[in-house]
Amino acid sequence: MTAHFSASPASDFTNAPSQSTLLDHAILAHYEELCGSVRRRGHSPAHSQEIVHDIYVRLRQRQTTLEGKASLKAFLIRACVNLGIDRFRRQRFEACLFSGSEQEALQVSAPIASPDQGLDLEHRLATLKTAIMEMSLQRRRVFIASRVGNLSADEISQRMKISRNMVDRHLRKAYLHCLDRLEETL
Repeated sequence: MTAHFSASPASDFTNAPSQSTLLDHAILAHYEELCGSVRRRGHSPAHSQEIVHDIYVRLRQRQTTLEGKASLKAFLIRACVNLGIDRFRRQRFEACLFSGSEQEALQVSAPIASPDQGLDLEHRLATLKTAIMEMSLQRRRVFIASRVGNLSADEISQRMKISRNMVDRHLRKAYLHCLDRLEETL
């Protein structure tokens, strides 16, 4: 069954139900042609039906305006073909991404930390915590607000009611203090 739909007058498209009714009728009228167009581009019958169904759902959810389309059939065919192309691209990408054997995967080197590095990291973290606790209360608060709270210097100065220059000075001295203590561990 072939039928050609052209856009109706604008008065027919004033409400959403007439849009969805037009889409429903167009999909029903051109269903076999839509599936055939997708099949001719290399998809299986099951995938072609799935693509047509997905186009219908997408158009219905977006409430795409069908007004002004010269040929509703051509619009739907192009939409289905484009979705089919997208599916092929995604399948090809996934095939490349998940190709390879377990042997190939085992040959890829992974950055695994040695036990010595783990112990060193724990020691450095403990040193950093001690260095932070050695700071004055206000400097410690500014440092933690900056590093842990991700607050900007302006936000810190507003919240702590100190000048922006004072915040910068506290941060600079806090970083230097921490670096001094960490250099001692090297």
